[in-house]
Amino acid sequence: MLLLFISFIAGVLTILAPCILPLLPVIVGHSITDPTLNRKRLFVVVLSLGISIILFTLLLKASSLLIDIPEDFWKWISGSIIFLFGLTMLFPNIWENFSFANTLSLKSNKVLTTGYQKNSIWGDVIIGASLGPIFSACSPTYFVILATVLPVSFFLGIVYLFTYVLGLSLALIIIALIGERIMTKVGKVSDPNGWFKKIFGVIFIMVAIAIISGYDKKLQISLLDAGFLDVTKIEQKLLDKNEKKEIDESAEIADKANLKKDTFMGIEEKRGKFIMAPDISTPDGFINTNNLPITISEFKGKKVVLLDIWTYSCINCQRTIPYLNEWHKKYEDEGLVIIGLHTPEFSFEKIQKNVEKAVKDFGIEYPVVLDNDFSTWNAYENRYWPRKYLIDIDGYIVYDHAGEGQYRETEVAIQKALGERVDRLNMNMAVSSNISKPSGVISVDSGKVKSGEVYFGSARNEYLENGRAGISGEQVFSLPQEISFNKLYLDGIWDLTSEYAENKNISSIIFNYEARNVYMTAGSTLGVEVEIYKDDVFVKKITIKDETLYSVIEDSDYGRHTLKIKIPREGLKAFTFTFG
Repeated sequence: MLLLFISFIAGVLTILAPCILPLLPVIVGHSITDPTLNRKRLFVVVLSLGISIILFTLLLKASSLLIDIPEDFWKWISGSIIFLFGLTMLFPNIWENFSFANTLSLKSNKVLTTGYQKNSIWGDVIIGASLGPIFSACSPTYFVILATVLPVSFFLGIVYLFTYVLGLSLALIIIALIGERIMTKVGKVSDPNGWFKKIFGVIFIMVAIAIISGYDKKLQISLLDAGFLDVTKIEQKLLDKNEKKEIDESAEIADKANLKKDTFMGIEEKRGKFIMAPDISTPDGFINTNNLPITISEFKGKKVVLLDIWTYSCINCQRTIPYLNEWHKKYEDEGLVIIGLHTPEFSFEKIQKNVEKAVKDFGIEYPVVLDNDFSTWNAYENRYWPRKYLIDIDGYIVYDHAGEGQYRETEVAIQKALGERVDRLNMNMAVSSNISKPSGVISVDSGKVKSGEVYFGSARNEYLENGRAGISGEQVFSLPQEISFNKLYLDGIWDLTSEYAENKNISSIIFNYEARNVYMTAGSTLGVEVEIYKDDVFVKKITIKDETLYSVIEDSDYGRHTLKIKIPREGLKAFTFTFG
């Protein structure tokens, strides 16, 4: 990879050599004065030049093809050549001591003169061909080519060689097309003692050392192991993405067709099929409503309502928020009202300022109603976080979905309900029919997540393995010799309440799980910094203070691991583990 980059840069830098710069007008030809007529000649000359360089270099290589020389020899030769090249960029006078370069340049110039007098395509071919040896020998930059074709792999050598020629050809064509003004500016950059060349001289010397020491190979292996520069993976991702795009587009076309075919139900038909949506009952607070109360019934006959039951420390709820935010922006002006019904799972989620902070952090702009006493939750006979109910213009629940996912189905249902609203109100407007693809979405393959939600509090801590589950109060825990899968282990002294477990001394938590990501709902009155370990390897430190959801493990793939959390002092309140 390093040599590939160097090959291209070397090709570009060849035009900056002091003895190459005077030859650039030969490449440019008459393109400066009449670009339209002479652009063809330009490409012929450059193409001939490139072919000449390739043939000339392969000729040099041919003399060593049948020689059995160890690969390490070429590593040292290649590194030494690049090192020498770097020195010549730092100290330009070194190159003048190589007399054979001047000899080869003089012989090629004789052919160049003959070709330039032939005002024809073949004359241009001769010009380009004769420039090959000049560009190869006049500048030390060319010796990077030798470094690229010397490796044992002939195929890689050809790739590097073509890359060099590509860089050189592009540079020449750009200069010719832009014109004489660039020629003047290039002259400044090509100063043998200038800073531009000295910087690249240092870079080439560093690369040479990497090649000789073998560090370039180690770097390539490390990058590939880390998933970088793996062309097959990148290609597969692009193919998967393209396939998904085609599937989405096909489904979107089908959705649009279905919307056009829909015939909307009458009130009597709805009454026999759907139930009327209960109104919000005994709310405990309002957010994003200018402190004004909001109800579902006030939108009957006017709007479509999407009621989202959620709580802010729930990771499943959090992963649906990007879609809700997107739908709010997209459909608000088309008649959709989203109401977030915040029904708390834990006591700290009943505090309005905590909910307000979460609403701000998640970028929620639609109305949020606090349902601290579960009255509206119970009116809907709900049992899940999150849960979405779609209420049409007539006040009926025409669609509902529990949990994450089914975002396409939900949005299509929204579009259908909005289409009915337009029809019912005889409005002259079109409902958006494309499917949203919000940013910031965290996708989860639920089939690969083998660990469910785990509670620390005595009310629901059935996964507690090394203590008395279902019992509140202080307990002393010690770790067993073996750890079971999906079982919660505590170490130290812990005080168990119905909602959480709080440590009373230096303690730890261990859990063997199978998932990609691990989240923990926790808090601490004074704040505590905990250490996170995965399979006994330190991962990071987390400062736990506010009672909220914390990201504990963020992996690139799913797998089974053992999580250990070391707590250096008392005061951590642990509520749940959740996984994704």
